[in-house]
Amino acid sequence: MRIQLVDTSSRDHLLPLTFTRPVAALRCGILTVAEKYTRRGHEVGYGTQEYLSKKFPGLHEPEVCVNGGVCPTDAFLETVSSLEEGQSLCKGDAVIAWKGAQPSDTSGSTCYDEPLTILARPWDVWTQNAVEMDNDYALLTAGRTSAPVDPTCTVIGDRIFLEEGAKATASILNTTTGPIYLAKDAEIMEGCVVRGGLALGEHSALKLGTKIYGATTLGPHCKVGGEVNNSVIIGYSNKGHDGFLGNSALGEWCNLGADTNNSNLKNNYDEVKAWSYVHKRFSKTGQQFCGLVMGDHSKSGINTMFNTGTVVGVSANVYGAGFPRNFIASFSWGGPQGTMEYKIDKALDTAHRMMERRGLGVDEIEREILQAVYDQTAEFRR
Repeated sequence: MRIQLVDTSSRDHLLPLTFTRPVAALRCGILTVAEKYTRRGHEVGYGTQEYLSKKFPGLHEPEVCVNGGVCPTDAFLETVSSLEEGQSLCKGDAVIAWKGAQPSDTSGSTCYDEPLTILARPWDVWTQNAVEMDNDYALLTAGRTSAPVDPTCTVIGDRIFLEEGAKATASILNTTTGPIYLAKDAEIMEGCVVRGGLALGEHSALKLGTKIYGATTLGPHCKVGGEVNNSVIIGYSNKGHDGFLGNSALGEWCNLGADTNNSNLKNNYDEVKAWSYVHKRFSKTGQQFCGLVMGDHSKSGINTMFNTGTVVGVSANVYGAGFPRNFIASFSWGGPQGTMEYKIDKALDTAHRMMERRGLGVDEIEREILQAVYDQTAEFRR
């Protein structure tokens, strides 16, 4: 099928992760939402914000449209393929797929009752990660044979798969609580302890002595050390040193300085509140465990401490002693003592230097995206 993956109203609830990408480009499990469709043989396009459409183009005359946060199953796709012109599917109070014009509500929709992961809030990325990792692992490894695991490793269980060029050395790998998947040329260095599930993307590495609790996903080109629990890093980001990251979601081109830590549980065990871009205030998350949500190109200095439910926007630079605010606006520079605006030209220069280290750079399309985010987020820096 030719499927348009459409940003619906949940897109704004998923900010800041969706300032720089469509909802369907979020990673949950091993793959991004869009990759879950293409790996099943479907052609996809993005129905997204105009300023993102050059990087994430849509399809001309798609056969069907789907909410971009829907992680597909074979049963769901079979149901979608049977839609007639003008028909739609809903899940609860949300329309999740339609053929023809997008319906304004669920009246007349057929209810889809089978289990389905839908990314609608940032914490869905990590709370649904275990389910999606199981689904993606089955999809990617069906009928295939793993590359061999080095005999210096201790492997518990049998749900481990290494792609070509991936390697793990002298580490403990426990797959009884979730699968361990190493993409092409990924590496687990000596002395790591991994309690699955773990997805380690292409050219990513766990540094010496890293401790991982599942379900954790590290996208392509990430370097990670210290202790990580139930978190997702979309890709091209580093947490290279000691420090704790838990129940968190980070975008691309982020860097957490040495001994950066986040809290993921309040001392009174109460429900966590987090910044909502929709309500423009702190709102209840419904979560007891909720750590750090960080947009693309943001950084933290050494010994940075992020409190429970902290939201950091795009291209922010956070540093200094003590806890910074629980909401750091995009293109901000500073910490607990206050922040100032991170000028767009300086931010673009930093982004370009970091991307150059991966053989990439800030091209005109990337520049336009970051400029658009800078303009859209001005009100939060006042």
